[in-house]
Amino acid sequence: MTDLVVDGRRFLWRHLDWPVFLAISALHLGCVAAFLLPFDWTILAMTVVLWWICGGLGVCLCYHRLLTHRSFKTLAPIKYFLTILGNLNWQGSPIHWVGIHRLHHHHSDEEEDPHSPRHGFTWAHILWCMVKDPNGNHARAAARDLQRDRVMAFIDRYYFVPQFVLTGLLFVAGSWHWGGEWSWQHGLAWVVWGVCIRTVFVYHSTWFVNSASHTWGYRNFPTTDNSRNTWWVSILGFGEGWHNNHHALQRSAAHGMRWWEFDITYLTIRLMALVGLAWDVVTPDGAELHQRPS
Repeated sequence: MTDLVVDGRRFLWRHLDWPVFLAISALHLGCVAAFLLPFDWTILAMTVVLWWICGGLGVCLCYHRLLTHRSFKTLAPIKYFLTILGNLNWQGSPIHWVGIHRLHHHHSDEEEDPHSPRHGFTWAHILWCMVKDPNGNHARAAARDLQRDRVMAFIDRYYFVPQFVLTGLLFVAGSWHWGGEWSWQHGLAWVVWGVCIRTVFVYHSTWFVNSASHTWGYRNFPTTDNSRNTWWVSILGFGEGWHNNHHALQRSAAHGMRWWEFDITYLTIRLMALVGLAWDVVTPDGAELHQRPS
């Protein structure tokens, strides 16, 4: 089979991770079914709520700020529950996700960066996650702290299961939604919106941090990489688009540094701290600055 060349970068088909490729493709194709199924505003409301629960709490707050950067601490049961919410996005196992992101920070926009736009915008946005061990990096080795946690290792091993459980629950809830009358069409619509559309939306919101926020936007800090603050990515990604701020102060729980850089994930962490569910929250003043000398 002829290799595919994208953005001037040769994409080797033999390196393709077929289960990941097929799963991502199936979810994208599943979105098309939305045009063939019933729709009402409760379906949209359910999808938006799941977008925040799974993407905002699961990926942005848990996978990224809690597990990867240890920007705050919380109770172990809450950590594990949030990790399961992250699993609902099918972005790989949590240990692999954390390892990849730590490698990204360690080699940001260098040859070893797993998803730098310097290897091509399309590579940074989507292709990198469809190959086995992108750029030859061993991601799990960068997250040995999580591997030593037996509960986390169990959640990591079966990370794909919660999405199937959610699919069944949504189908049943949607089918019985209308006055107790069974409607499989409405149940399927709930699955398409609550799983396919919601997961694909979170996919691209997350991937835009890797691609767009290393390509477009402004910089508050002269970091050694090409990280940028991109306002529209912050809207899609619950504050993750203030990416130059994040690369400069990597352990900070707050990514928005100016008054108008709205960061709903940090506000959620602050709320958790107010009710005693989060502590040792790293603030910008307490985070180590990663930047080249001025």
